[in-house]
Amino acid sequence: MLNIVLFGPPGAGKGTQSEKIIASHSLIHISTGDLFRKHIGENTELGKLAKSYMDAGNLVPDEVVIGMVEDKIQENLKAEGFIFDGFPRTVNQAEALDTMLEKHGLSISGMIALVVPEEELKTRIKERAKTSGRIDDQDDDRINNRIQVYNKETSPVAEYYRQQGKFTSINGVGSIQDIYGKIDEAITTLEV
Repeated sequence: MLNIVLFGPPGAGKGTQSEKIIASHSLIHISTGDLFRKHIGENTELGKLAKSYMDAGNLVPDEVVIGMVEDKIQENLKAEGFIFDGFPRTVNQAEALDTMLEKHGLSISGMIALVVPEEELKTRIKERAKTSGRIDDQDDDRINNRIQVYNKETSPVAEYYRQQGKFTSINGVGSIQDIYGKIDEAITTLEV
């Protein structure tokens, strides 16, 4: 089973590339944002719990997030594998994910990290704002804050997977197809 963490800062192209990876490798897409919306929309116990934290302006605790991820994995145990998009965001989440996957006889095959210079990220996010409707894509202060939060809290996850020998860095600048070609090559080495 192929289980990939697609990694990179806001605006790196994770969403665009994950669609191509899913199509060519028949992976199940796991996005915590999608899971939050699903569970809250369906008013599940995990959804109610997540909503209570979000309504109070707090981050949803890792154990609730992991619970949602585990729920999705259990629904798809016969899948070819999973692509984790925008998750894990912290080393604690990465450790919890490894523990949970191990319980099901699974593991992360590798992390593919899209590397894009900060100025390019800002340009892409502002361009995306024209079609995304996301408020956080339109404001310079919010964009800068998102990138800083990523650098401080999320980028250490790359080192976690590097220490496990599961880290591959991909230059995220170029045409969508060229970048995907590099990602596909990296995935081929993970499947061996």
